[in-house]
Amino acid sequence: MARVTVFASGNGSNFEAIVKALQGTSHRVVCLISDNEKAYALDRARRLQVPYHVFPFRTKTERRDSEEKILNLLRSYGTDFIALAGFMKLLSPLLIDAYPNRIVNIHPSLLPKYPGTQGIRDSYLSGDRELGITIHYVDYGLDTGPIIAQRSFHRIGTETIEEIEEKIHALEHEVYPKVLIDLLDALEQNK
Repeated sequence: MARVTVFASGNGSNFEAIVKALQGTSHRVVCLISDNEKAYALDRARRLQVPYHVFPFRTKTERRDSEEKILNLLRSYGTDFIALAGFMKLLSPLLIDAYPNRIVNIHPSLLPKYPGTQGIRDSYLSGDRELGITIHYVDYGLDTGPIIAQRSFHRIGTETIEEIEEKIHALEHEVYPKVLIDLLDALEQNK
C-alpha cells in the first residue's frame, strides 16, 4: 500500500477525485496539506475524514519553517508519494530532494505552454485550438519537471472561459487519479 499526501491551496476538487479513486485500491490518501486556512479543500477533507494540516508560506522564513514541519509530518504519516492538486506555492529543494521522483503535479495547460498560476486563463486567451492538462514530476522550476501524461481537447472557439475551465477540470478529475494509481502501483512493485 502506498501512502499519499495531497497538497492543495484552493477548492480541492482534484484532492476529492484522488481520495475517491484510491478507495478501490490498496493505496490511500493519509493527509491533506494546505497553505491556505480558508481553502475549501479543508472542508472536503473534513467531509471525507482525511486529516489535514495548514502551514503558512507567506515569507521565506515561514516557508523554510513550514517545510521542515511538513517534512516531519510526512514522515510521521509514512508518506510514500506527494500529489500536488492546485497547490499554488513552489516547493523548495528540501521537500523535492526528500521525495525524488515521488512528487507529481497537475497543471491546467499543455506544458511547456502557459506555466504558472494562470494556466487556464492563459490557454483560453491564447486562441490555441487544442487545450488540455499536463501531469508532470516536480523539479526545482515552475512547471518544468518531466512530463508524465498530457490529455487534450479541441475547442470550438465560442466557449466562454467558464466552459473551458469546466472541460479542463473534468479532464483533470478523470486523468489525474488514473495516472496517480499507475505511479503508485509501480512504486509498490519496486519496493
